[in-house]
Amino acid sequence: MMNQYDLDFVVSDQRDLFSSRSPGIFRQIDFDLYLNSEQIVIVSGIRRCGKSTLLRQFADRLGNDFVYVNFDDERLLHFEVSDFSTLLTLWHKQNASRNVIIDEIQNIPKWERFVRRIHDEGYTVFLSGSNSKLLSGELGTHLTGRYKEIELYPFSFAEYLDFAGIAVKKTTASHAAVNKAFDEYLPHGGFPLYCHTKDEEILATLYENILYKDILFRYVIQEKKTFRELAHYAISNIGKEFSYRNISRLLGIKSDTSTKNYISYMEASFLLFQVPKYDYSLKKQYVSNKKIYCIDNGLSSRVAFRFSQDRGRLLENMVFIELRRRGYQVYFHKKMKECDFVCLQHNQIISVIQVCEFLTPENYTRETEGLLEAMDTYHLSEGTILTRGKSEIIPLPGPEQSICVVNIIDWLL
Repeated sequence: MMNQYDLDFVVSDQRDLFSSRSPGIFRQIDFDLYLNSEQIVIVSGIRRCGKSTLLRQFADRLGNDFVYVNFDDERLLHFEVSDFSTLLTLWHKQNASRNVIIDEIQNIPKWERFVRRIHDEGYTVFLSGSNSKLLSGELGTHLTGRYKEIELYPFSFAEYLDFAGIAVKKTTASHAAVNKAFDEYLPHGGFPLYCHTKDEEILATLYENILYKDILFRYVIQEKKTFRELAHYAISNIGKEFSYRNISRLLGIKSDTSTKNYISYMEASFLLFQVPKYDYSLKKQYVSNKKIYCIDNGLSSRVAFRFSQDRGRLLENMVFIELRRRGYQVYFHKKMKECDFVCLQHNQIISVIQVCEFLTPENYTRETEGLLEAMDTYHLSEGTILTRGKSEIIPLPGPEQSICVVNIIDWLL
């Protein structure tokens, strides 16, 4: 149990520091949707993607009317469930606000009971967390129907342009600036601190912190060397099919279950995402091969073996993250041919997408036939190919079918 004086000092100091921070580049979300909601607002996402800054942006819209605590602070390592009552008393003494902002809530066991209590008492609550497994379990158990979640990612390309001060206009100069920015963004990604500093060691340190603080320490993994080898292998094979059994054999991991668990821990920490092959049978989806994508191209380029040299995979990874950012359920298609992405909304397939840097005579048949097979399989009249080339419509011999070739920058914006 923490000393009340020490807790008061830490909380007051945190609020002063939080209030003094710049709100930064405003993220492209509907702030009013969440501010006008009576539900708890949860901001989830990987370390250093801007969750605290987004909370600061919510605070900016609340004026000075909020209380704040950040549990990713070594001074609160001994904070216990019983300290929540003391914290609430201090907040009342410090500021009678009914708006509560809590950063990295998942660090405190049984936090959801406190959050539910203050929400039931009429407080407006904004939270952030960096572990989807812990958040989803606790939210589902105790806060069902009481919250809205924002899954935050590093800067999108549109947000990156805002950060760089580049306006999108129909001029030659703007077009050149946007294309130059894209060539920087593609291999380096959008982690805000990296965008500020261009220091690649920030990405290396971030990767180590995710592995050690968010996974190895939290899940008490004993086989640290094996886990690190698996993480490096996974992040070096973005967009490629895998099975737990094949990876286990390749890396000498004794149990397929261990491999599955290790990858799920990386997914829970928002480092990697598993994408299944689409099938109308859920059972077949669960047992089929999957693909892996990474949260950010900069992170994978910095860590992976020669990944930054493969622009096609960088584009594919970027598109996957943008689809996630837009709220799609994402799968891949594979029968006789392959299609990169099958996109669902509300469990309905609404689009299929191929990604390649340029559509050439060498890859034209592979890209179009894979897309056409997916269109036929899911009864779609239109498919999309995203490239760096010009946009065009490719008519097909089938009834009322066409392929839209779309410039990827136009699609991103």
